Amino acid sequence: MDIFQAVLLGVLQGITEWLPVSSSGHLAVVQHLFGLEVPVLVDIMLHLGTVLAVIAVFRRDILDILKAFFRADFRSENGRLALLIIAALVPTAAIGFAFKNIFEAFFYNMMAIGTGFLITGCFLFVCERWPRKKSAGLKEALLIGTAQGIAIAPGISRSGATIGIGLLAGVDKEKAARFSFILSVPAIIGAALFDFNGIELASADVLNVFAGVAAAALVGVFAIKFLLGVIRQQRFRWFAVYCWIMGAAVLLMAAA
Repeated sequence: MDIFQAVLLGVLQGITEWLPVSSSGHLAVVQHLFGLEVPVLVDIMLHLGTVLAVIAVFRRDILDILKAFFRADFRSENGRLALLIIAALVPTAAIGFAFKNIFEAFFYNMMAIGTGFLITGCFLFVCERWPRKKSAGLKEALLIGTAQGIAIAPGISRSGATIGIGLLAGVDKEKAARFSFILSVPAIIGAALFDFNGIELASADVLNVFAGVAAAALVGVFAIKFLLGVIRQQRFRWFAVYCWIMGAAVLLMAAA
């Protein structure tokens, strides 16, 4: 993989990880169309690049949550959020461990990916139709964590699933988005640490990996800010049409 391909994949990862259109689904389709073989290390590092984008945008929130956690100040809003994030990670981890092999097999199945895009589109279309006023509680956190676990499947958007289930559960749109983005940080880092096991680091081209990570982080910042604006305007369902088109295209590709 040359530096141009690494940057291109970084840009793709930075956009599709945070817009509700499934980064894993797009990566699988690009690899299928162009015959690319993305090393596991590069995929992990690109995901970590997108985490840097979240940290950059929500750095104050994350720092406040960490301070409250280490002070055991669980009566404050930030301390309560820390506990809810931990609770949400439980179903995410359970689903990830239980179905990891199945979800990885879906990565090479265009029919499964196309169906995933269509499901994401339907979910995005309906999730804004309910009133949303409250903050996330334990029930909402567990639902969001479950949605995050299911979104490991390619074609199912992580941001779309987590924010969408929050909206359906009645959580205020901006609070749902904030919770979803901050929850992604420990989830992606944890998955990366798990996947690092057994990877040969010496074979990696450091310059190419760094270029891809930088591209994913930079583009990811703009993607997050753009999505936050879309959510404030209650136009989340815009992405439903894109996912339907993408799903139909992938299914046609699989049937050809």
